[in-house]
Amino acid sequence: MSDPGQATGIPSLVDEGVRLVGTGLEVFGVLVFVVGIAVSTWLYLREGFGEHTLEAYKIRIGRSLLLGLEVLVAGDVVKTVAHELTFTGLGQLAGLVVIRTFLSWTLVLEIEGRWPWQKRPAQEPKTPTATKG
Repeated sequence: MSDPGQATGIPSLVDEGVRLVGTGLEVFGVLVFVVGIAVSTWLYLREGFGEHTLEAYKIRIGRSLLLGLEVLVAGDVVKTVAHELTFTGLGQLAGLVVIRTFLSWTLVLEIEGRWPWQKRPAQEPKTPTATKG
């Protein structure tokens, strides 16, 4: 005879573990924001206050925000799909993913000056090549 309490114990442990992983990813995403902004600010202050350093500062902060958003989306996916697989949970996940994806796209536009789906401009060669003739 098997213990009925034991049958529900393992799924609840798995459920709790998945929830803990999702929460851990969310905390890590926030840490990426905080550490990225702190390091970017420290580098900006160390390099001086020129126009070039301000652009580099904005790019570093934008990249930190992009990475943090990606980690937050991963945490939401883990928690919603593996833990709360309901239509309401999926609807909330879809809303969060849409909002965070839009934020990511606007950050890419700010950093690179183009939308993510646009091709990168071709780089011009630094030195002309000599032709033999």
